[in-house]
Amino acid sequence: MASESSRDGGRGTAPGGGLGAGPGGEPGGGRGAGLGGGPGGGQDARTGGGPGSGRGAAPGGGPVGEGSVRVDAWIWSVRLAKTRSAGAAACKGGHVRVNGDRVKPAYGLHVGDEVRVRQPGGRERIVVVKRLIRKRVGAPVAVECYVDNSPPPPPREAVAPAGIRDRGTGRPTKRDRREMERLRGAEG
Repeated sequence: MASESSRDGGRGTAPGGGLGAGPGGEPGGGRGAGLGGGPGGGQDARTGGGPGSGRGAAPGGGPVGEGSVRVDAWIWSVRLAKTRSAGAAACKGGHVRVNGDRVKPAYGLHVGDEVRVRQPGGRERIVVVKRLIRKRVGAPVAVECYVDNSPPPPPREAVAPAGIRDRGTGRPTKRDRREMERLRGAEG
C-alpha cells in the first residue's frame, strides 16, 4: 500500500484528502455528505432528497416527509398503476386528483385524502387513503391501504363474437362472407 504522503500528492494532509475533502477530492467528505446524506440526513444518496434536505416539497401537500408519501409512488404501491413511471405520467397528464385538485407526481399524500385516478379504458377509481406505504405490495395487502369508493365497473357484454369460424373449415364462401358482414353490421 502506498504511504499517505504519496496518495495525497506529497502535501502531508490528513487521511481523506484534508480540508473537508472526501475520497477523490470532492468537498464535503464524499458518500453523499454534501447531499445531506451524513448522520441524521435520513436519505439515500441516489435520490438527493429526504427528511431535512429541503427537497421534495410539494405545493399544497407540503414536503414529502414522515407523514406523507409521493402520490405517484403510492398509486403504484397500492396497484392503481402498473408502474411507477405510469403513475407519474398519469399525474403529469392530469389523470390523478387529490381532494379534487390535479396534482404533480411529487405531491405529498396524507391519510384521509381522496384520490381519483382515471385509468386506461375510461374507468375512474375513487379511493380514500387509509395507510401510507412506499413499497409495492401484493394485492391482498394493497386493498387494506385504501377504502374503495369507485362505482362498479360496467358489465361486460356477453355477446358471442360474430365471424368466428371453426378451425379447418377453409376460406369462407361469398355467401358466408355476406352473412358475417350482415351480423357485424347489426352489432355496430
